Amino acid sequence: MNQRWRKHRTLYRPAAEVIRTVEYDVAAIDNDREAKAFVLAHHAFGTYPAARLRFGLYHRHELVGVAVFSHPCNDLVLTRVFRCDPVLAVELGRFVLLDSVPGNGETWFLGQCFAQLRSFDLVGVLTFSDPVPRRNVEGQIVVSGHLGTIFQAHNGVYLGRGTARTLRLLPDGRVLSDRAIQKIRSGEQGWKYAAAELERFGAPPVERDRRSWLAEWLPQLTRPLKHPGNHRYAWPLNRTAQRLMPAGLPYPKWPPLFWDSDKSKPQGDSGYGSPAPSQERLPAVY
Repeated sequence: MNQRWRKHRTLYRPAAEVIRTVEYDVAAIDNDREAKAFVLAHHAFGTYPAARLRFGLYHRHELVGVAVFSHPCNDLVLTRVFRCDPVLAVELGRFVLLDSVPGNGETWFLGQCFAQLRSFDLVGVLTFSDPVPRRNVEGQIVVSGHLGTIFQAHNGVYLGRGTARTLRLLPDGRVLSDRAIQKIRSGEQGWKYAAAELERFGAPPVERDRRSWLAEWLPQLTRPLKHPGNHRYAWPLNRTAQRLMPAGLPYPKWPPLFWDSDKSKPQGDSGYGSPAPSQERLPAVY
């Protein structure tokens, strides 16, 4: 099954479907307005990255998919892999297709995007897949988690996992990022927007002491989730980048990392107040 999105809901299409490419077009999107509106309307995370390049998938002139190539918070995310000036590589920060797109539409769309990236003299693309499901406070799965099957199908080089860390989950299952928390604590630009995320769920407006306010309401309105790290995939866009890249590792497969070898007992709590769902309940998605 292949993962799709519509109005923040995760949906699936059969993997055996074949896209009729003559009915679709891929074109660069010149500004953030159209791409951002699409991502915010449909992707479960409801956030938009620091975009450098944007491409749209169009079906008979209707936008049905968006790929956003962005720049990470830390240049080392890119330079450790591609050993180049950070502006010469990008991260695939958002990749959203509606449920109307046939099952193998991702790989075709991604290939068309990569062809256009080469025209910008970029040397590589990095992306992450998050295998850990997210639940809201009612226990409903709001994000299923995925291993990156589409990235494997598109011959991405698997580079292992990113840094393990503890996330803070809001009541709706979204993550309140470490960066947002730091902005509130230090009063950096954008801290009011970050604080509004907690205010939405019952925190009073911040009046004077941001640190005391955060210390009181962060543990009340968020839950900790021990995350083992996202899977990393990379694509060199030229021969030099391919030669300099680290060696790839075997692709990960289900069962998820928080399940032990007998597939019957979780290796610990999944961070939602209940055991992690079994392999049988998790769809095979990218």
